[in-house]
Amino acid sequence: MIAQIGLSVLLGGIIVYAWTEYARSPLIGFVSMLAAAAGVYFIWLPEHATWIAALAGIGRGVDLILYVWVVISLLVLLNLHLKLRAQMELITVLARRIAIADARSPATKK
Repeated sequence: MIAQIGLSVLLGGIIVYAWTEYARSPLIGFVSMLAAAAGVYFIWLPEHATWIAALAGIGRGVDLILYVWVVISLLVLLNLHLKLRAQMELITVLARRIAIADARSPATKK
C-alpha cells in the first residue's frame, strides 16, 4: 500500500508537469499525461495489466509494462538525440557566419 501511494504521488507529479508543458509541446505533454495516467491505473489495478498482457500473448502484466517502458525510453532517447544533433548543426552554422562576418581581408589586418 505504501508503494502504491508513493508511486501514485510521483506519477501525479509527472501528470502536473506534463500539463504545464502541454502548451509548449502538445504531443509530448499529452503522451506523458497518458502514460502517467496509465501507470496510476495499473498501480491500483495490476490484474488489468495481467489481463491485457494475456491478450497480447505476454505472460505477466509486469513484463508488458516493462516492454512498453523500454520502447518509450528508446523513443525519448531518439528524440533527445535528434534535438541535440539539430542544435549542434545550428551552432556550426552560426559559428561559420560569425567567422565570415569577422574575417578581414589581408590588406586590412594591420
